Amino acid sequence: MDDFLVLVTQTSKQLIHELRKMTGEVRCFEPRRSLWAIPPPKNPTASATQAEKEEVDSRSIYVGNVDYACLPGEVKLHFQACGTVNRVTILTDKLGQPKGFAYVEFFEREAVQNALLLNESELHGRKLKVSAKRTNVPGMKQFRGRRFNPYAGFRPRRAFVPGAPAIPPFGRVPRFRRSIRYRPY
Repeated sequence: MDDFLVLVTQTSKQLIHELRKMTGEVRCFEPRRSLWAIPPPKNPTASATQAEKEEVDSRSIYVGNVDYACLPGEVKLHFQACGTVNRVTILTDKLGQPKGFAYVEFFEREAVQNALLLNESELHGRKLKVSAKRTNVPGMKQFRGRRFNPYAGFRPRRAFVPGAPAIPPFGRVPRFRRSIRYRPY
């Protein structure tokens, strides 16, 4: 009985080794590499990826006002007459709910011009807004600034100058330190 178990384990180990050899998972004995090895050279096609993104964006359109119950297949059928649709992406929020717009990628650039003619067409009873997809430029995030608060007073921003008097706070200035105890009223 013990001989049988030894034989089974040896054959199973041999089968596993042959499978790993076929899939390329066999570890060869290589000299140990240093922790301070020279990093591999950077990918020379990194700039090509930006060019590829621009090329894909030139074949894509933005579709706004998409119904929340609309599926990618329905959007694909709607734009199928313009040209061969490669991909439909309906963007969603963190919870998986649709945001109300989509991107449609075509195989041909000419299909984008045909798709722009479908601006203000209806899908699920809503007028779609179709425009050419723009390419995002890295590092060009728009600055929004602060929203105006009508309840806060106007306080100009001034640079800190040592020795200059500080601007007093608006409203009543406390003359003594209040206790930390919680008072609901």
